[in-house]
Amino acid sequence: MRKIRLNLGQRSYEILIGRHAIDQLGKYLKKLDLGTDAYILTNKLIKAKYGSQISQALLKSGFNCYFKLVADSEKSKSIACVGGVINDIARRDFKKRIFIIAFGGGVIGDLAGFVASVYKRGIPYIQVPTTLLAQVDSSIGGKTGVDLCAGKNLVGAFYQPKLVLSDTAFLKSLSTRQLKAGLAEVIKYALIADKNLFNLLLKKRADILKYDPSVLEKLVYACSLIKSGLVSRDEKEALDKRTLLNFGHTLGHAIEAAGGFSKYNHGEAISLGMLAAIEISKNLELLKVADAQAARSLIKFYGLPEKIGKLSLAKIISAHFHDKKFKGNKNKFVLLVSLGKAKVVTNVGSEFIRGALKSIS
Repeated sequence: MRKIRLNLGQRSYEILIGRHAIDQLGKYLKKLDLGTDAYILTNKLIKAKYGSQISQALLKSGFNCYFKLVADSEKSKSIACVGGVINDIARRDFKKRIFIIAFGGGVIGDLAGFVASVYKRGIPYIQVPTTLLAQVDSSIGGKTGVDLCAGKNLVGAFYQPKLVLSDTAFLKSLSTRQLKAGLAEVIKYALIADKNLFNLLLKKRADILKYDPSVLEKLVYACSLIKSGLVSRDEKEALDKRTLLNFGHTLGHAIEAAGGFSKYNHGEAISLGMLAAIEISKNLELLKVADAQAARSLIKFYGLPEKIGKLSLAKIISAHFHDKKFKGNKNKFVLLVSLGKAKVVTNVGSEFIRGALKSIS
């Protein structure tokens, strides 16, 4: 088991990474003393595949288990769904010792974290991510949120989990599309912070796409280490350090919204957002042409989307104005300056944004 400590003073917690890590969940929860009743938020598919494993891990350590199933789609990240989950928790919260386990991918993690942040003004929760995207990114750092019609994650809070446990054995059941969605986030980390990770992705493509467990564990560890470091130094993006993690997300989230959260999954939309950000980086002369080509080639190498298809550019541009990084009328983009290094740039001209979107249309 690999361990990473995310240091945030009293809100610090461990990230545990390893195959069959779920077997040790009860032991770690005992140490944390969060309560006696585990409220497991998940979806039908994850419960069918792994519900017995998490139940056994908890029951043998003396915990009570309650499962709450929500739909396996972005539509579960809604105010309506939040209300339903909160009412269900309240009905089960007899002993006043309830805590939440987010057991699933990014949607489950975002929803569970937000519910935990608002029910009784905050109850404990932990993350047990089951997708590559959630293990390398969304389960770490305490960003919680749900969507509005106007855009993604517009209602949310910073609320840290008490533990993140990434069992990499879960990854073997992912579809190829789900695996690639997670790899989009891994590519993001390589491009903004780790040239060695970039080279590993080039070298080990065949092994990664064959779900090689040792290589996937290396990816999860490398990304978790980068994110925990950035979050430790800038929990709420006050210093623009954590903001680097939003590379590809400004236009990626807009592409998701313009597609009704159904045309592209999160990783696919982020791959398109990264391509647009690479184009802006090159056109602003921050990034060398050769590095821009290498970055684009890596995204293509993993079979991620390269074109937005029939999505309306006007809808994408309109949606991007809801990006939370805007300060007044000034946008904020994360752009590349080299492979493995990025910076935050404010007030990127609309002509560069339109040009970048046209380059992938």
